[in-house]
Amino acid sequence: MNYRHAFHAGSFADVFKHAVLCRILHYLREKPAAFRVIDTHAGAGLYDLTSTEANRGGEWRDGIERLMKAQAAGEVPEQASALLSPFLDVIGALNEPGKLKTYPGSPAFTRAWLRADDRLIACELEGHASVALARNMRADPRIKTIEIDGWTALQAYVPPPERRGLVLIDPPFEEAADFHRLSHMTGLAHRKWATGTYALWYPIKGRFEADELAKRLRRSGIAKILRAELLVSPVSDPTRLNGSGLILVNPPWTLEAELEVLLPVLARLLERQPRSGGYTLDWISGEAAPIAAKTKPVAKSAAKAKPKSS
Repeated sequence: MNYRHAFHAGSFADVFKHAVLCRILHYLREKPAAFRVIDTHAGAGLYDLTSTEANRGGEWRDGIERLMKAQAAGEVPEQASALLSPFLDVIGALNEPGKLKTYPGSPAFTRAWLRADDRLIACELEGHASVALARNMRADPRIKTIEIDGWTALQAYVPPPERRGLVLIDPPFEEAADFHRLSHMTGLAHRKWATGTYALWYPIKGRFEADELAKRLRRSGIAKILRAELLVSPVSDPTRLNGSGLILVNPPWTLEAELEVLLPVLARLLERQPRSGGYTLDWISGEAAPIAAKTKPVAKSAAKAKPKSS
């Protein structure tokens, strides 16, 4: 999978990943103690949706644009809308009202949640993206951008001095070995910082790689791992991206219930064809749960937002 993020910014996978990221940051910010976010594969930080790259595939039109139109039209159920508001507010702050030109990457979402004593380490190895990241995050003393391999950074910056925070691991998956690296390196980092929250993103073309990742992580001995997956089409064509997943180690206690609300709504709004979306939400460690993903189709009851009282 060749994953130059400028081509995919604002896609359904970004919407899912960043909406969950904002829920985790919201939880971290609720407590007074400072926290640190370590973003191992940070990308450029901000993306121009009018660029040639973004419009070549137009993935943002079936991702963030579709979601924002649904939100504006009142098609998002009230509870899900409230959970998505912090995510959408960050995007709105970067764009003129009614226009969608700039999409934030994970460093920009994180920056919006940092308080004076909170910190972000944003790592990116690719030269052009690293330069853009430094430019986009410049003049913020809370943020340090580093041109470094993300896997090296994962070992170098864990544990953080604050002992509170999140490690976001979002590799490009340009090599088949990235699935194995993801489980192996997470296990090593967890041994150094067992109380941290880790969010591991991965693409879903077929089921094999995703389920093998879950099995390896379960064997790692990590005690508390929640799996969340969003599918926009059936996993029947392994040549295309049919969905994406997040492995959440030590997730906030509120997150499972929030995902139970968000996942069916996102699956319905972002599916490629009617009734083609689905989602998975299960514990692969921490509760008795089968490893094989049991994908839930979009329920008919999720098809419409609850009417707002006048």
